[in-house]
Amino acid sequence: MQRVAAIGECMIELSERDSGTLALAYGGDTLNTAVYLKRAANARIAVDYVTALGDDPWSEAMLSAWREEGLGTRHVARLPGGLPGLYMIRVEASGERRFYYWRSAAAARELFRAPATLPVLEALAEYDLVYLSLITVSVLGEEARERLASALATARSGGARVAFDTNYRPAGWPDPATARAAAERFIALADIALPTADDERALFGDADLEATASRYAGREAAVKRGADGCVVMHAQERREVAVPERVAAVDTTAAGDAFNAGYLAARLLGRAPEAAALVGHRLAAAVVRHPGAIIPRAAMPDLGLSAPPS
Repeated sequence: MQRVAAIGECMIELSERDSGTLALAYGGDTLNTAVYLKRAANARIAVDYVTALGDDPWSEAMLSAWREEGLGTRHVARLPGGLPGLYMIRVEASGERRFYYWRSAAAARELFRAPATLPVLEALAEYDLVYLSLITVSVLGEEARERLASALATARSGGARVAFDTNYRPAGWPDPATARAAAERFIALADIALPTADDERALFGDADLEATASRYAGREAAVKRGADGCVVMHAQERREVAVPERVAAVDTTAAGDAFNAGYLAARLLGRAPEAAALVGHRLAAAVVRHPGAIIPRAAMPDLGLSAPPS
């Protein structure tokens, strides 16, 4: 069985349902990917979530929900007195969303800094794949980032692979230059890159796909372009993979996270990159048809991963 560790932060999610109602849920980019990856692969891939939580009722609710999804939680540190961060989603008429954060005292900010969170760094070498994003990195202090980078390098030397999404949220960084430097640090450690074209333009000023492609030369990459599909780069080849069908988005929250989950699940189960991108597209299309980051299990599409690869 393939083993995956997803590292990041899960937050309390509040989303507007109407002018006077907020719905409470839990979400975070890598957590969303971990949930969808586990659903897509079911018992064939073990997925652990790595984070820090407090000892409050919301942290308990998160842990319970993750276990119900089949995620492993042995590397979730519990920090007395800590709390999860909180974010609010405002969805525009087009289905696009804006995020507003309250996270300065979040327990996850102690990840790889508090003593209780340090043992997991050595444990990363036990996994076949370690997944993280630039949002993961933004939560960490500088010393914790270096500890994580060192642990990833050690894990790779032992045969583990690293998947990285340059998921850029300016609110998480003091300035773009700091974010770029951090992104470049972890891109260099990535075996599989899962960037979004819009983020690459915002973060690096990419004028076109060529600029993005040059950044990920020599590694596997799937550059997400929303409704325009994606561009897959692998073994010196580059191919466009269109979305199977265009759908009317109700809420685009977690669309990219879902694509990443479908892509990684398919690759870990032996699918070729182009086939994996189609799996990612199908899962993302299902997710944007529903409000919120995590859709009901009953709404999960058939991703065609139950049969062996052809």
